Amino acid sequence: MDLPVMPPVRPMLAKSVPAVPREPGLLYEPKWDGFRCVVFRDGAELELGSRNDRPLTRYFPEVVDVLLAGLPPRCVVDGEVVIVTPGGLSFDLLQLRLHPAASRVRKLAAETPAGFVAFDLLALDDRDLTGTPFGERRRLLEGVLRDVPGLYLTPATDDPDQAEDWFTRFEGAGFDGVVAKRADLPYEQDKRVMWKVKHERTADCVVAGFRPHKDGEGVGSLMLGLFDDAGALRNVGVASSFSAARRRELLDELAPYRRDALVDHPWADWAGVDAATPGAQSRWNPTKALSWEPVRPELVAEVRYEHVQAGRFRHTTRLVRFRPDRTPASCTFGQLEEVPPAELRELFGP
Repeated sequence: MDLPVMPPVRPMLAKSVPAVPREPGLLYEPKWDGFRCVVFRDGAELELGSRNDRPLTRYFPEVVDVLLAGLPPRCVVDGEVVIVTPGGLSFDLLQLRLHPAASRVRKLAAETPAGFVAFDLLALDDRDLTGTPFGERRRLLEGVLRDVPGLYLTPATDDPDQAEDWFTRFEGAGFDGVVAKRADLPYEQDKRVMWKVKHERTADCVVAGFRPHKDGEGVGSLMLGLFDDAGALRNVGVASSFSAARRRELLDELAPYRRDALVDHPWADWAGVDAATPGAQSRWNPTKALSWEPVRPELVAEVRYEHVQAGRFRHTTRLVRFRPDRTPASCTFGQLEEVPPAELRELFGP
């Protein structure tokens, strides 16, 4: 492979803002909920690179076929690998594809094929476009993609009202929000030079355990549960991203709840099991230990989340505060805001 932009490429990133920006000279796109992927094609050679430099090529053979049919012979394209279902985009199905067995990957590729959404062009033929303004890169991208099933060009607009509409209307289909980019923006690797607006809400959850921090100092993440209609406490995700000082404080705050924690604990069967429910082996880092420590499910935490998918928080939540005024029994799925799936025909066709 011999391209003007060679792997690895660290994708250009976005920083969070509370509302859709309305400055002149911006272009807006839906924020996709998939695997960020930079595609390198040189003739018959094609590689799918992930945000963390882990190759995705072997996990998505059907996407390779789509891109060989739909991309120009020599190019580098930034985009997102997605799986579209009748209910919207499915990140859970994407995660299942990161499997070591090739036979399993082939089976899932046939049953739930993934597609690719292109949103930036970094190189074309012998041209390095990373220094070219984004508006021009976008126009070039529009002209080189072939009409192939499974290959999509992300919608884009310079109308902030249209972006606001996408932000609201496409949420139920699994979109993360909206991204804004300056039309004159060069491609700056691994820099947060775009803006993103994401949906955020709060929920009260039962703290049922924690995972120690990887450095052994304090709490790495709080394990969260909600009660379903049958009265079972279901694991819905974690709260994390604590400072070093806060990790140590949390360990002290949880200490009273660790005594006799496994007595009648709803997740007692999982205690002492590494990389098993209510956690799971990390698909991005199979060597990462996901063991956990139980606490009595008596403490309620208010957390900030973006959206729920398949009964779990799609992303890691942030701890807002503990709620001694709330009882664990009040922490049910009923408090979560339900967003109906948006019609995807506009973006993906029938």
